[in-house]
Amino acid sequence: MKKSVCLLVTVILLAFSASAAAADKIGFVDVKDVFFQSDAGKKELGVVKTEVEKKRAVLKEMENKLRTLRTELDKQRLVLTKEAYGKKELDYQGKFKDYKRLVEDSNEELGRKEQLIKQRLIPEIVKTAKTIGKKEGYSMILDISSGQYTGVLLYHSEANDLTKKVIEEYNKIYHSKK
Repeated sequence: MKKSVCLLVTVILLAFSASAAAADKIGFVDVKDVFFQSDAGKKELGVVKTEVEKKRAVLKEMENKLRTLRTELDKQRLVLTKEAYGKKELDYQGKFKDYKRLVEDSNEELGRKEQLIKQRLIPEIVKTAKTIGKKEGYSMILDISSGQYTGVLLYHSEANDLTKKVIEEYNKIYHSKK
Protein backbone atom coordinates (compact mmCIF):
# COMPACT_ATOMS: atom_id res chain seq x y z
CA MET A 1 0.00 0.00 0.00
CA LYS A 2 2.76 2.41 0.98
CA LYS A 3 4.62 1.60 -2.24
CA SER A 4 1.62 2.36 -4.41
CA VAL A 5 1.00 5.69 -2.59
CA CYS A 6 4.68 6.64 -3.03
CA LEU A 7 4.51 5.68 -6.69
CA LEU A 8 1.32 7.73 -7.19
CA VAL A 9 2.86 10.78 -5.47
CA THR A 10 6.01 10.44 -7.60
CA VAL A 11 3.99 10.23 -10.83
CA ILE A 12 1.94 13.30 -9.87
CA LEU A 13 5.07 15.29 -8.99
CA LEU A 14 6.72 14.32 -12.27
CA ALA A 15 3.62 15.35 -14.21
CA PHE A 16 3.54 18.76 -12.50
CA SER A 17 7.27 19.33 -12.99
CA ALA A 18 7.04 18.28 -16.66
CA SER A 19 4.20 20.72 -17.31
CA ALA A 20 6.05 23.48 -15.44
CA ALA A 21 9.20 22.78 -17.44
CA ALA A 22 7.23 22.90 -20.68
CA ALA A 23 6.11 26.43 -19.82
CA ASP A 24 9.71 27.59 -19.34
CA LYS A 25 11.12 29.49 -22.28
CA ILE A 26 14.80 28.79 -22.91
CA GLY A 27 16.93 30.86 -25.29
CA PHE A 28 20.36 30.32 -26.76
CA VAL A 29 23.11 32.80 -27.64
CA ASP A 30 26.48 32.20 -29.25
CA VAL A 31 28.46 34.82 -27.32
CA LYS A 32 31.55 34.16 -29.44
CA ASP A 33 29.58 34.97 -32.62
CA VAL A 34 28.20 38.14 -31.04
CA PHE A 35 31.74 39.13 -30.06
CA PHE A 36 33.13 38.65 -33.58
CA GLN A 37 30.08 39.83 -35.58
CA SER A 38 28.95 42.87 -33.58
CA ASP A 39 30.05 46.31 -34.72
CA ALA A 40 31.92 46.88 -31.44
CA GLY A 41 33.79 43.59 -31.78
CA LYS A 42 34.62 44.23 -35.43
CA LYS A 43 35.94 47.71 -34.63
CA GLU A 44 38.08 46.58 -31.68
CA LEU A 45 39.42 43.55 -33.51
CA GLY A 46 40.06 45.69 -36.61
CA VAL A 47 42.44 47.86 -34.58
CA VAL A 48 44.25 44.75 -33.37
CA LYS A 49 44.34 43.34 -36.91
CA THR A 50 46.01 46.53 -38.16
CA GLU A 51 48.68 46.18 -35.47
CA VAL A 52 49.15 42.53 -36.41
CA GLU A 53 49.69 43.46 -40.06
CA LYS A 54 52.34 46.01 -39.08
CA LYS A 55 54.13 43.49 -36.86
CA ARG A 56 53.84 40.86 -39.58
CA ALA A 57 55.59 43.22 -42.03
CA VAL A 58 58.43 43.80 -39.54
CA LEU A 59 58.76 40.05 -38.92
CA LYS A 60 58.73 39.31 -42.65
CA GLU A 61 61.57 41.81 -43.15
CA MET A 62 63.55 40.18 -40.34
CA GLU A 63 62.92 36.74 -41.87
CA ASN A 64 64.24 37.91 -45.23
CA LYS A 65 67.36 39.40 -43.64
CA LEU A 66 67.95 36.18 -41.68
CA ARG A 67 67.49 34.08 -44.81
CA THR A 68 69.95 36.27 -46.72
CA LEU A 69 72.43 36.16 -43.85
CA ARG A 70 72.14 32.36 -43.67
CA THR A 71 72.68 32.01 -47.43
CA GLU A 72 75.76 34.25 -47.33
CA LEU A 73 77.08 32.37 -44.33
CA ASP A 74 76.67 29.02 -46.10
CA LYS A 75 78.45 30.34 -49.20
CA GLN A 76 81.36 31.70 -47.14
CA ARG A 77 81.76 28.57 -45.06
CA LEU A 78 84.66 27.17 -47.09
CA VAL A 79 86.32 30.56 -47.68
CA LEU A 80 86.36 31.90 -44.12
CA THR A 81 88.68 30.78 -41.37
CA LYS A 82 87.15 28.68 -38.66
CA GLU A 83 87.34 31.62 -36.24
CA ALA A 84 85.75 34.12 -38.66
CA TYR A 85 83.01 31.66 -39.57
CA GLY A 86 82.32 30.96 -35.89
CA LYS A 87 82.01 34.69 -35.21
CA LYS A 88 79.54 35.17 -38.08
CA GLU A 89 77.59 32.06 -37.03
CA LEU A 90 77.36 33.45 -33.50
CA ASP A 91 76.11 36.77 -34.89
CA TYR A 92 73.49 34.91 -36.94
CA GLN A 93 72.35 32.88 -33.91
CA GLY A 94 71.96 36.09 -31.88
CA LYS A 95 69.83 37.70 -34.59
CA PHE A 96 67.76 34.52 -34.89
CA LYS A 97 67.13 34.55 -31.11
CA ASP A 98 66.06 38.20 -31.35
CA TYR A 99 63.64 37.23 -34.13
CA LYS A 100 62.16 34.35 -32.11
CA ARG A 101 61.81 36.61 -29.06
CA LEU A 102 60.01 39.25 -31.14
CA VAL A 103 57.61 36.60 -32.51
CA GLU A 104 56.84 35.33 -28.99
CA ASP A 105 56.43 38.85 -27.59
CA SER A 106 54.15 39.81 -30.48
CA ASN A 107 51.97 36.73 -29.95
CA GLU A 108 51.73 37.38 -26.21
CA GLU A 109 50.86 41.04 -26.77
CA LEU A 110 48.19 40.08 -29.30
CA GLY A 111 46.70 37.56 -26.85
CA ARG A 112 46.67 40.15 -24.06
CA LYS A 113 44.97 42.75 -26.25
CA GLU A 114 42.31 40.29 -27.39
CA GLN A 115 41.74 39.23 -23.78
CA LEU A 116 41.30 42.88 -22.72
CA ILE A 117 38.78 43.41 -25.50
CA LYS A 118 36.87 40.31 -24.39
CA GLN A 119 36.91 41.46 -20.76
CA ARG A 120 35.42 44.76 -21.84
CA LEU A 121 32.85 43.57 -24.40
CA ILE A 122 31.57 40.23 -23.09
CA PRO A 123 29.97 41.71 -19.95
CA GLU A 124 28.12 44.16 -22.22
CA ILE A 125 27.02 41.29 -24.48
CA VAL A 126 25.80 39.28 -21.48
CA LYS A 127 23.94 42.34 -20.17
CA THR A 128 22.26 42.74 -23.58
CA ALA A 129 21.24 39.06 -23.61
CA LYS A 130 19.82 39.41 -20.07
CA THR A 131 17.81 42.47 -21.12
CA ILE A 132 16.32 40.58 -24.06
CA GLY A 133 15.65 37.57 -21.83
CA LYS A 134 13.76 39.63 -19.26
CA LYS A 135 11.86 41.61 -21.90
CA GLU A 136 10.76 38.52 -23.82
CA GLY A 137 10.05 36.26 -20.85
CA TYR A 138 12.87 33.74 -21.08
CA SER A 139 13.49 31.78 -17.92
CA MET A 140 17.00 30.88 -19.07
CA ILE A 141 19.47 31.80 -21.83
CA LEU A 142 22.39 29.45 -22.47
CA ASP A 143 25.70 30.29 -24.15
CA ILE A 144 26.30 27.86 -27.01
CA SER A 145 29.67 29.23 -28.12
CA SER A 146 31.81 26.27 -27.08
CA GLY A 147 33.36 24.28 -29.93
CA GLN A 148 31.56 21.45 -31.67
CA TYR A 149 31.23 18.41 -29.39
CA THR A 150 33.19 20.07 -26.57
CA GLY A 151 30.28 21.56 -24.67
CA VAL A 152 27.46 19.96 -22.76
CA LEU A 153 24.68 21.17 -25.05
CA LEU A 154 24.31 18.79 -27.98
CA TYR A 155 21.16 20.24 -29.55
CA HIS A 156 19.13 23.41 -29.44
CA SER A 157 16.21 24.68 -31.46
CA GLU A 158 17.18 27.33 -34.01
CA ALA A 159 13.85 29.02 -33.23
CA ASN A 160 15.15 29.91 -29.76
CA ASP A 161 18.61 31.05 -30.94
CA LEU A 162 18.84 34.70 -29.94
CA THR A 163 22.34 35.34 -31.33
CA LYS A 164 21.21 37.58 -34.22
CA LYS A 165 18.82 39.46 -31.96
CA VAL A 166 21.58 40.05 -29.39
CA ILE A 167 23.93 41.28 -32.15
CA GLU A 168 21.28 43.72 -33.41
CA GLU A 169 20.45 45.00 -29.91
CA TYR A 170 24.12 45.25 -28.94
CA ASN A 171 24.86 47.20 -32.13
CA LYS A 172 22.07 49.65 -31.23
CA ILE A 173 23.52 50.10 -27.74
CA TYR A 174 27.05 50.46 -29.14
CA HIS A 175 26.03 53.10 -31.68
CA SER A 176 23.98 55.04 -29.12
CA LYS A 177 27.13 55.43 -26.97
CA LYS A 178 29.02 57.21 -29.77
